[in-house]
Amino acid sequence: MSLDFDFFSIDAKFSKPKKGRILISEPFLGDQYFKRSVVFLTEHNKEGSVGFVLNKPVNVEMKEVVKGFPDVDSPVSIGGPVGTDSVHYIHTLGEMIPESVQVYKNIYWGGDFTTVKDLLASGLISNDKIRFFVGYSGWAPKQLANEISANSWVIADMDTSRIMGTRAESIWQEALTKLGSKYKLWTSFPENPDMN
Repeated sequence: MSLDFDFFSIDAKFSKPKKGRILISEPFLGDQYFKRSVVFLTEHNKEGSVGFVLNKPVNVEMKEVVKGFPDVDSPVSIGGPVGTDSVHYIHTLGEMIPESVQVYKNIYWGGDFTTVKDLLASGLISNDKIRFFVGYSGWAPKQLANEISANSWVIADMDTSRIMGTRAESIWQEALTKLGSKYKLWTSFPENPDMN
């Protein structure tokens, strides 16, 4: 008996990356940073791509990472394998943070860090308005396209509230389930296919 579809080929309708979209890893991607990950793209052009892994939280607060950071609870996630000695952030604060760049609807990337610290210290920013990352995910020109051609990533859209509010590893399963029955099946596969 043959199937009407290939379990691990990605439908063409999910093949266009652009800033503001998410990348969802295929179930057997073994890289420690990208295994069962969801990456939010903040840049995608002919010079390459940049994004942040949404579902790799670490048990650390920003005040432990950055000297002089306000004494507030600000969770941190691993953004990716590049620049792991740097901190990045996405937020929904728009022009409140000078020099930030709009990447998707009401999500912005970066901006003046002193302003961020001042707003946090004064209690004007809640954790659902800003997300901090150590390191980032980066692809050279054509590198991401090659990985997509190799069926490593499914591309999709995600609501702002999910991007900003969900740090749990379960976001990978949730994102795939929303894409339909074929991708929902991916969530049932063991991480190591040899263990089946």
